Amino acid sequence: MSAEPGPKSDALAGIRVLDFSIMLAGPYCARLLADVGADVIKIEPPEGDDMRLRAPLRGSHGTYFGQLNAGKRSLALDLKNAEAIALVRRLAAEADVVVENFRPGVMDRLGLGAEALCALNPRLVYCSVSGYGQAGPAAERAAYAMIVHAASGFDTTLARYAGDRDRPARGAVFVADVLGGIFACSAIQTALLQRSRTGRGQQIDVALMDCMLNLLVYELQEAQFPVATPRPTYGPVRAADGDLLIAPITPRNFSALCDVTGLAQLREDPRFATLPARSAHWSEMMEVVETWTRARSVTACVQALEAAGVPCSAYGEPGDALADPHLRARGLFGTVVDGAGEFTGVNPPWQMSGTRAELRGRVPEIGEQREEILREILQLGAAEIERLGRAGAFGAAPG
Repeated sequence: MSAEPGPKSDALAGIRVLDFSIMLAGPYCARLLADVGADVIKIEPPEGDDMRLRAPLRGSHGTYFGQLNAGKRSLALDLKNAEAIALVRRLAAEADVVVENFRPGVMDRLGLGAEALCALNPRLVYCSVSGYGQAGPAAERAAYAMIVHAASGFDTTLARYAGDRDRPARGAVFVADVLGGIFACSAIQTALLQRSRTGRGQQIDVALMDCMLNLLVYELQEAQFPVATPRPTYGPVRAADGDLLIAPITPRNFSALCDVTGLAQLREDPRFATLPARSAHWSEMMEVVETWTRARSVTACVQALEAAGVPCSAYGEPGDALADPHLRARGLFGTVVDGAGEFTGVNPPWQMSGTRAELRGRVPEIGEQREEILREILQLGAAEIERLGRAGAFGAAPG
């Protein structure tokens, strides 16, 4: 990378995305596309996406929704209305990408499935995100992220690693949805690259179950080839005023840990003499380390260990990151604006020397860009837009 990179541009400028998705996975995927310059049009019902009213709320404006939908344009349509369906088909003919995450079959029943829209527009990249995929015995199963966490073995794996649980723990971090959004975004950009070479789009089928199994890299291999020595698990070490995590994984890390703590037991105990031995006796090793950490504060431990080159960290809260000077220096956070004012959102987790990759700032109101979108893309005049309104395409027609 040059010391003085040139100006950044929008990698997906000119790419138009129709985003029919709800909840988390699909909206996150589409927002990542908007972050790198795509024109993302959020197709939502006349009453708005249900997520608009999910906490945290400021009045009627949800920041959870805003984080997932900043930088998009909104077109509110009643998809039970034939005129609205006809409008979508015309928009799809002018689009590059469709993202949807309804249960398999829903879009087909509306006449908006991949086969129908790709026949209208052979260059279309049509991405479906679902719990178990578009085909197969489990395709019709209802599946939110937490259901897939349970079914995939993710929850029981965490419980096994915790070591002190006989049942899976409760959770509310929707890993499957975030993975699904990221994998869908990656697949869409791969399909767009292939389209640039072949001239043809394609259908993408992203299953949250498949995403979670891609996360369990070690565990799936262990299931096939059981290991005699349990995998080390990394948990808290007690200090005088709290907990910290220490991970002396490599021989160099371990040597540095021995030096900084001055604990003769670490060097002399045969249980810790080799990397395999330390892995087999990780908990016992951490108990020895705790004799050193318990006499010091978390801050003092972290300072000493980091200075010695031992990987470690205090346990933070999510809110701590908002003021972290390193994260702010990296530009991880961006300002998002909605009808209630400003709040802080998280930019995409990558930086590029020549591409602008960041939150695009504004959260649309329900149907806010209706006239703009219909005039710009379909060249509809005011009279036709008014007629569609009377016909109920945008919701219940005025009485």
